Order: sequence, then C-alpha cells, then structure tokens
Amino acid sequence: MSEPKKLFIKTYGCQMNVYDSERMAEALGGKGYVETKVQEEADMILLNTCHIREKAAEKVYSELGRLRPLKEAKPDLKIGVAGCVAQAEGEEIMRRAPLVDLVVGPQSYHRLPAMEDAVQSGAKALDTDFPEEDKFEELKSRPKAHRGPTAFLTVQEGCDKFCAFCVVPYTRGAEVSRPADRILREARELVDAGVREITLLGQNVNAYHGHEGGLAGLIWALAEIDGLERIRFTTSHPNDMDDALVAAIGDCSKLMPYLHLPVQSGSDRILKAMNRKHTAAEYLDLIARIRAARPDLLLSSDFIVGFPGETDQDFEQTMDLIRTVNFGQAYSFKYSSRPGTPAAEKAQLPEAVKNERLARLQALLTEQQRAAQNSMVGREVGVLFEKAGRLKGQMIGKSDYLHAVYVQAPIEVLGQTRRVRITESAPNSLGGVLIN
Repeated sequence: MSEPKKLFIKTYGCQMNVYDSERMAEALGGKGYVETKVQEEADMILLNTCHIREKAAEKVYSELGRLRPLKEAKPDLKIGVAGCVAQAEGEEIMRRAPLVDLVVGPQSYHRLPAMEDAVQSGAKALDTDFPEEDKFEELKSRPKAHRGPTAFLTVQEGCDKFCAFCVVPYTRGAEVSRPADRILREARELVDAGVREITLLGQNVNAYHGHEGGLAGLIWALAEIDGLERIRFTTSHPNDMDDALVAAIGDCSKLMPYLHLPVQSGSDRILKAMNRKHTAAEYLDLIARIRAARPDLLLSSDFIVGFPGETDQDFEQTMDLIRTVNFGQAYSFKYSSRPGTPAAEKAQLPEAVKNERLARLQALLTEQQRAAQNSMVGREVGVLFEKAGRLKGQMIGKSDYLHAVYVQAPIEVLGQTRRVRITESAPNSLGGVLIN
C-alpha cells in the first residue's frame, strides 16, 4: 500500500480563509492527500492568500522565493497559490513565479482535484472563474472524524457594497447566500463530530438571505440543533442590521453576547468618501438599539486611519465616536491603497501623519479593551474549553464574550462549557476558577 501524499497549507487573512483551507484539504483528501504541519515533508504546498492588506501580493512572492530551494531539492513538489491574491493576479503569478504549478481563486477551489490531475501530468493549472455551480455542494463532505469544539461555517460570500478602499467585491464577487437547508445539514454534521460552537462567516454575513427570515431566521433554526451550544457571526455591515437580527441578539440564548460591527471612521465626510452609505449618527443609533436589546453585549469594530483626505478634524471625530461607544475590542489599520479601488487614485496622506494618528487611536482602543477585561473580574461566565495550556493542569477556553480564559482544571473539561468565576485580568486574557 502506497504512502499517502502530504499537503501543507499556509493560510493568510480572515476566518473565511481558515474555513476555505479546511475545505481545500478535504477536496484534496479525495486525491489521497493528508495534511502535514511540516512544510519540508509536503508533496504539495498551498498558499491560501489574502488581498486586503498593503503589499499583499509582494508578500506572496517573497514566500514563493523562500520555497524555491525546497522545490529545487524536491522537483516533484507541487506548489499552488489560492485565495484572493490568486484571484486578482493569477496570470501574473504564473508569469512571475515559474515554480508555481497551480493558481486557484476562492470561488473555484472545488475544482482542485481536477487541477491536481493536470499538474501531476506536468501541465500548469489556472482557474480564477466565478463558476455557476455551488462549490460547497461540489466539495467532498466533511470528514466524520472527531473535531475540536469550535468551527467556522461559511453562509454568505461576496460583497455588493463597493467601499472605496476594499478589493473584496473584485476578488470574491457579488453577494451570494448558501441555502439554509445545506447550512443546517453541515451544522448538524459538525455537531455530530464534536463541535459545540459555530461561527457563521460572510463578507457581509448579515446580508444573508438564504433563509426566509434572513440571518436571524437562520440563527433561530440553528438554535434548534441539539448539542449546538453557542452561535456567533462575523463580519457585519451596519446597513444590513435589521430589526429581526437586533431582536435575535437580545432573545436567542445560544447567540453569544459579542458583536463585530465595523464602522471605519467617525467622520461623515470620510464615511461618504469611503462609500459606506451610513453616517456616524446612524451607526450610534444602531448601537443604542442593539445595546437596548442586549445590555451586556461586548462590541468590536474596525477602523481605518489616514484615509485620503482625512483631516485632523475628521480624525478627532473618529476618536469621539470611539469614546462614545466604548468598544471592548477593535482592529485598526493605516490606510493602504489597493490597486483597482477608487481610493487608490486619490492623493495619499504622509506616512508620519498616518503613524501618529494610528498610535493615538490604538492607545485609546487598548485602554478601552483593558477596562472591559478588568470589568470581568469577579463575574461568572461560561467558558468553552478548547485546549490544554503550557502549564500543568491548565486549560484554555473562550468566554461568552470571546475572551481567552485560563483555568486550572481536569482535562475532562475539554470540549465542555463550564461556569467560571473570573479572578484576574492580563493584557490579552483572563484567569479564573471553575465553579462547576
């Protein structure tokens, strides 16, 4: 019996890429591949790329350069580039990096088995189409083997918003929602395999329309699954947060009290330039409605500083919005131009200005995050334990509010949700003791 071929996948970017990498591994599993964590052992290496951040493509080429000696030492090694950089620059990758055997976009990775056949015969394979067939239905089913207690589940892809800074509409395509029955079937399979928490994924997940009740209807349907204890969703757009979803946030006990709702700026002038199609006041009103439904909700957001044309006054309005909302967590970035987007054609701010603003903004967000964590001390929370820590007897899990929590506990708690009293707050985690 021949040895199985080994597959190494390096994943960049968002949770949707993590999910995509899992499905690519499953697709190639049908061709006899098993995953390895050791790059040097691999018979195929896939780079699952992200195109959101600055110089994303150059980082991919740098990684490919590092793989060249491995390819020279092992000529039969197959190297592939997948994901959003592949979608945006497929032919250029093939031209510029001859060691690459295949390039596949995020909507075509269900075709990987056929592409693998082609490269094994000595051909190059390029597929960056937006095919009509449902890639999720074309893929091999998820393995029945036991899984960890948490999993991602993509329910929606693509974006119709066309924010001036973003490449997603060009690399992921228009908004498409998966049918609810297929999502529910996959969720039940995950629960049967040991999953207790599912995070629903989408570029604009709350634009989901594959259920007659929208995302709220899907959440309520998922909540009926025995054994599924927790539901989360990300990432949302403020304009798609309807009344039914706000109500579900308040009423569905399985939906966790954590919401990531990007705003990007607190300046109406910059929000208009970004093509966000909402104002700062509308965002604040939405936050008030959500908090009225779920007062203990922990809020997270995204911010871009140094967008073309941003003045000191615009930036201060962003700082004012942050102070008003009081976020428990947030992600912040300097604006970086993405080729092909409207904002890339505009005059750019000096890097020194961007750096100074980002430092001030991150200092404020860090202060709020630490205050949110410190406020947890003395409280009781649910913790789903996912893995053992480095210290003997230490177990690590995520709280209802997505905080990492460290507890001295028996190994039997792994995969279980237990009540924990928080006793201490560290910079990026909490410590606690088991109650039951």
